[in-house]
Amino acid sequence: MKPFSEACERNKAPILSVLREALADRRSVLEIGSGTGQHAVHFARELPHLTWQPSDVAANLPELQAACADAGLSNLFPPIALDLDRDWPTLTYDAVFSANTLHIVSWPQVERLFVHAAARLPARGVLAIYGPFNYAGRYTAESNARFDHMLRARDPHSGVRDFEAVDALAREQGLVLERDQAMPANNRTLIWRRTREIASA
Repeated sequence: MKPFSEACERNKAPILSVLREALADRRSVLEIGSGTGQHAVHFARELPHLTWQPSDVAANLPELQAACADAGLSNLFPPIALDLDRDWPTLTYDAVFSANTLHIVSWPQVERLFVHAAARLPARGVLAIYGPFNYAGRYTAESNARFDHMLRARDPHSGVRDFEAVDALAREQGLVLERDQAMPANNRTLIWRRTREIASA
């Protein structure tokens, strides 16, 4: 059986409602950490004006490839291997999307994600991130506090990130916050847009 995420199934429609507007003027999207491929398939199907490039670490590619191939969508490309601890191939997209990754990876990996993503965006390019965030150092809900404690017990380098710290990373890479949208289950979708050119990573 193909891997399946209940969370992806629940949140794909709310995320789509934000992406439909945020990516209306975009043409190509790189998704970082595509996981089961449910988001990639759904968004590529519902946003046919976009080409959608899924990616994940090499160990996850076989199942992701199968999910994308089964969808049979001409605008959904075969997934590629991307690792936040390794150099990335030369890629250019006018939007980058990632869901539920920042709290799973370490903070240095979060930093590299922003560096690599921004370096591949043209002027007016979009970076869209979905997941839970703290604000002013505080949890937005008790469920997020429990989730954070579980994450850190499993891996001390992971955890729910502070919005202000993440936004600072974006601004360092020439990205300006355009939208901070509340989502179901105490999550957010953050949309940044590139305002200046920087050196490639």
